[in-house]
Amino acid sequence: MPDAPALRHLLAVTAALPLLALTACGYGSQAQENTEHAVAGAAKVDGLDSVKIGYFGNLTHATALVGRHEGLFQEELGGTTAEYATFSAGPSAIEALNSGSIDIGWIGPSPAVNGYVKANGNNLRIVSGAASGGVKLVVNPEKIKSLKDVKGKKIATPQLGNTQDVAFLNWIAEQGWQVDAQSGAGDVSVVRSDNKVTPDLYRSGSVDGAWVPEPTASKLVAEGAKVLLDEADLWPDKEFVITNVIVSQSFLKEHPKAVEAVLRASVESNKWINDNPDKAKAAANAQLTADTGKPLPAEVIDPAWPSIRFTDDPLAATLDTQAQHAVKAGLLEQPDLTGIYDLAPLNKVLKAEGEPEVDDAGLGTR
Repeated sequence: MPDAPALRHLLAVTAALPLLALTACGYGSQAQENTEHAVAGAAKVDGLDSVKIGYFGNLTHATALVGRHEGLFQEELGGTTAEYATFSAGPSAIEALNSGSIDIGWIGPSPAVNGYVKANGNNLRIVSGAASGGVKLVVNPEKIKSLKDVKGKKIATPQLGNTQDVAFLNWIAEQGWQVDAQSGAGDVSVVRSDNKVTPDLYRSGSVDGAWVPEPTASKLVAEGAKVLLDEADLWPDKEFVITNVIVSQSFLKEHPKAVEAVLRASVESNKWINDNPDKAKAAANAQLTADTGKPLPAEVIDPAWPSIRFTDDPLAATLDTQAQHAVKAGLLEQPDLTGIYDLAPLNKVLKAEGEPEVDDAGLGTR
């Protein structure tokens, strides 16, 4: 039997066998699905043949990128196969969770809140945090030299109602400026653009800047933009949730050991990332390369990586604040988020690791 590092290397090497492409219905987006090999001779967790894990190709989802690349999810799942689906938009990831196309996944706070509210609290639970920070307002320095210069300019966000879109709309309101949340028209023109397209829009002059997560922010800087504002500077202690781990309620109820296995791998991934930042950065980039066929150049990943903090704490109070920002912007009715968290499995894992438990800010299951 190989030792743990050798096993992880073997699992990482065998992690990219393609299956069929999974199309997420209704949003015009697509996810690529892949599978690993179960550990030979190991028992299946909860008797499951597979666990389907989803994540985005963002550095803010590096917990999943690194955990997959290093074989940590498959190692914890043993004889149960880890299958993966990658997404580029929150709605498609929520739809995949609702349909059973994925069981557990990494996602931003706004899609998690929107998905929970739209399903009347019956579809998902947030079971862990993953990352904080990694979001910046980057601008054309020839057109925008100070924060007040943002008025009258065209600024991209990834998607109507997504986490960065809500944050930017809230920041605009705090400046005393007016913008129609739905259309994006007003004192600032908010241009909703896929992160993959935004660098092209910036290059062509179609937008003057963007409020975006990493690595898109650093891609724009590589195109000549400058960082005007780091969103972390707007939050107490410079902490706000940017990535959560969610699971379908039915899967959590029926397969709690499988959820614990994935969370053990998530906790181990974050610990390894924080203990080995350079190796972890390389591992995340290697998985992005496997997923997209193209690595991030050093001028993009090197400045992007230090702005993200990887943490198991879901920073639940900041999610509630973000939801109130969406309400203020008119994108969300006042939500009842009671029950959106179930942190018992995570706290069980943390206790076993000798780590402090985390808090749900009063929004946990009763």
